[in-house]
Amino acid sequence: MEKPNLLTIGWTGIVSTHPAMTYISVRPERYSYPLIRESGEFVINLTNRALTRAADFCGVRSGRDLDKFAHCGLTPAAASAVSAPLLAESPVNLECRVTQVLELGSHHMFLAEIVAVDVASSVVDQNGRLCLDRADLVAYAHGEYFALGEKLGSFGYSVRKKPARRPAGRKPRPGEKGRKYGHKN
Repeated sequence: MEKPNLLTIGWTGIVSTHPAMTYISVRPERYSYPLIRESGEFVINLTNRALTRAADFCGVRSGRDLDKFAHCGLTPAAASAVSAPLLAESPVNLECRVTQVLELGSHHMFLAEIVAVDVASSVVDQNGRLCLDRADLVAYAHGEYFALGEKLGSFGYSVRKKPARRPAGRKPRPGEKGRKYGHKN
């Protein structure tokens, strides 16, 4: 068995809800490529603000040359459903089993079923609901890292009707409907 390795992925996403499926795209020349191809398993560790520097380092340095876990002071932990380790410091880990490999050019896409999700207690509320806003997640786009966290809306908010808001006991005056009271003209 090869030593465990960390790989920063720029191309990933969720592709299906039922069954829960995701993908990662990896260049075949990357050190982790044969590890994933042979084992058929990987873990996606969501990156938060505290892990940003390590994520960047793991994206520019190869596991062929050094132990990235040790160098970055990170902890590999046993996953519950796959043989690949998860990153203990990550707030959310998606354990994945490859179902298909699509050779798409510079990158090969590992399509995978999410077989387990490991979540830190700090991002779960008292009702057991996942609260990703507590995770302090970051995103990578066009060579830069961005902090996430400002809620801009929730699913379907663009089409929900807003309740009328007018002072208690007051009826609208003629011509006084519209935005002020949440009505559409």
